[in-house]
Amino acid sequence: MRTAIVTGGAKGIGAAAVRLLCEQGFCTAINYHTSEEKALALSSFLVSKGYDAFPVKADVTDPAQVREMVETVLSRSNSIDVLVNNAGIDHWQLFDTVTDEQWRRVIDADLTGAFNCCREVLPVMVRQKYGRIVNVASVWGQVGASCEAVYSAAKAGVIGLTKALAKEAALSGVTVNCVSPGAIATDMMRRFSEAEISAFCEEVPMGRLGTPEEAASAIAFFASEEASYITGQVLGVNGGMV
Repeated sequence: MRTAIVTGGAKGIGAAAVRLLCEQGFCTAINYHTSEEKALALSSFLVSKGYDAFPVKADVTDPAQVREMVETVLSRSNSIDVLVNNAGIDHWQLFDTVTDEQWRRVIDADLTGAFNCCREVLPVMVRQKYGRIVNVASVWGQVGASCEAVYSAAKAGVIGLTKALAKEAALSGVTVNCVSPGAIATDMMRRFSEAEISAFCEEVPMGRLGTPEEAASAIAFFASEEASYITGQVLGVNGGMV
C-alpha cells in the first residue's frame, strides 16, 4: 500500500485531501499540531469506513518533531510515497505595523515548515526512486494581496521552493508540484463578515468561494500516476481570479 503524509491534515483543505487520498488507496498519516480532537475524529471516521489512516502530532516548524514524524510513519510503512505540505497560517495586517515576531511566525509556519518536511522526506523518496511532493501555496503568493504581505511573501517562497526542488529531484523519480488555492471556504475565511465575503465573491469570475474538496482534487491529481510527467508546476484553484 502506498503511504502519504498530509501536514495540517485535521481540517480544511488538508482534511479533504486526507479523505480523497484514503479513497484512492493510500495509507494516510494525518499530521496535526494543535487540532488533536479533529485529527482523532477524522482518523476514527476513516478507519470505521475501512480506510487506513492515523494521526501523528508534529509542529512542522520544529525539525526534530518533523524527523520524529517521518520515523513514526516509516515504522508503520516501508515507504513514504506522497508528501502534502498543507500546514500553514495566514496573517492580515498593515505592513508597517507587522512585528518581527509576527513575520517569523508566518514564515516559519508557511515556508520553513514545508522546507523541513521536504528535507526530511526527500532522501526517503530518492532511495525509493519514487515520490510525489505537493506543496500548497496561495493565489496571493502569485499576485500578492494588500494587508497580507507577510502571507504573500511566505507563499511566494513556497512556489519558488517548488520550482527549484522539482529540477533537483526530477532524475530521482520525484515530482514536486504546487497547488495554489484562491478563496476557499475554510477557517481562514471566518474573520470576514458575510457582507465582506459576498463582496469578495463579486471579484471572483465564478462568483463564489471554492470548496476544500475542489482544492483537494488538485492535490490528489498531482499525487496520482496520471501526473507522472508533470513537475515544477503551479496549478491554480481560484475560480478564475488569476
